[in-house]
Amino acid sequence: MLNVAVVAGGYSDEYVVSLKSCELVYASLNPEKYNRTRVRVLKEGWYAEIDGEKFPIDKEDFSFTKNGEKKLFDCVVNIIHGTPGEDGYMQAFWQLIGIPYTGCNFYQSALTFNKKDCIAVLEKYGIPHAKSVYIHENFPYNIDEIAEKVGLPCFVKPNQSGSSLGISKVKSKDEFDTALQKAFKEDKEVLIESFLDGTEVSVGVLKLNGETKVVGITEIVSHNEFFDYEAKYQGASEEITPARIDDKTTRKVEEISIRAYDSLQMTGISRSEYIIVDGIPHFLEMNTLPGFSPASIFPQQASHAGIALQDLFDSEIELALNRKTLWNV
Repeated sequence: MLNVAVVAGGYSDEYVVSLKSCELVYASLNPEKYNRTRVRVLKEGWYAEIDGEKFPIDKEDFSFTKNGEKKLFDCVVNIIHGTPGEDGYMQAFWQLIGIPYTGCNFYQSALTFNKKDCIAVLEKYGIPHAKSVYIHENFPYNIDEIAEKVGLPCFVKPNQSGSSLGISKVKSKDEFDTALQKAFKEDKEVLIESFLDGTEVSVGVLKLNGETKVVGITEIVSHNEFFDYEAKYQGASEEITPARIDDKTTRKVEEISIRAYDSLQMTGISRSEYIIVDGIPHFLEMNTLPGFSPASIFPQQASHAGIALQDLFDSEIELALNRKTLWNV
């Protein structure tokens, strides 16, 4: 049997969601095919957790020792949300030491985690998006100029952060300072985007049997001002799968979502957010490690599409093992 590490945690506030995702993923892996081990990557340390006992991870080869026996992994199922598991750092590390991992490559991880850079690349492939202004905490910026370019209301968000952490909807210039302080707590870089008045959808996409497929389109109806952390994880929203959009719009969402995925040469599971305005989906961001807690959107989409999570992760692990043959390690 393959020795598989289910790796969760991370160094950001998203680690709480990651640990919840880990449990569903762990339960979805076939115990008759895999020796499963929960591995935590946290600020306080890296360790394997078995029956409540912690075994430190050796960072030279991502192994651990139990009862005097060294345990190595054949594959990593990565479910770290945020840094360092969603921004390319762990992927580059695993590739350097030759351990296959699920999801996309380190470059795609780093690119998609950086909202500004991802939008800039996808723009070259004709993917519509909101007007935006990028600012850095250490460089001067002019609120009047920003408001004139993006209009009001607008959204202020950390450039590199997930789970809607640090995002604010700004309705007047007086609200910018508070919103920027909130965003800068998550990241030194901030993206300010124009408000798009339309239907928000979350689109699950993956590579299945060599073909890029849309798993599902979920309509997001937030009970708050927007789809913030509370709406995502504390029940303050409705998530409707399939989305209540007509067939023509559905085809357009699918076409743009597949184009975005393939343009970035993505592999693995992804979930992208769009706002549909006048039938045209406008790209917001791509999440390459979407949540897998029971309340998360992607598992709901997979269930609606008739895709068993056990089969899905069998496919992800097979892709990871096959990809290793292309590495020069």
